[in-house]
Amino acid sequence: MADLRITYDQKANAAYVYLTDPQAHPRVAHMYPCDPVRVGGMINLDFDENGCLIGIEVLAASSKLPQYMLDAAERIDVEDA
Repeated sequence: MADLRITYDQKANAAYVYLTDPQAHPRVAHMYPCDPVRVGGMINLDFDENGCLIGIEVLAASSKLPQYMLDAAERIDVEDA
C-alpha cells in the first residue's frame, strides 16, 4: 500500500489528503465540492489539468476521519518553537 501524506490543522479542524507523489507539486485545475448535506460536512475533491484526482480537503475533519489518521497527520497549525 502506498503511503499517503495527510496534513491536519486542528485549529481550523481541516485535513488534506494528498493523492500524488510527495515530491510532485501538481496544480489544482478544478475543485469539485461534495454536497455537504449528503456527506454531512464539507469535502472538496481537487483535480489536476488532466482530470486526475490529486487531493481531498476535509473540513470538520474530526467528525469525518478516524482519530488515528488525524493523530498521524502532519500538523500544520503548530508554530515553530
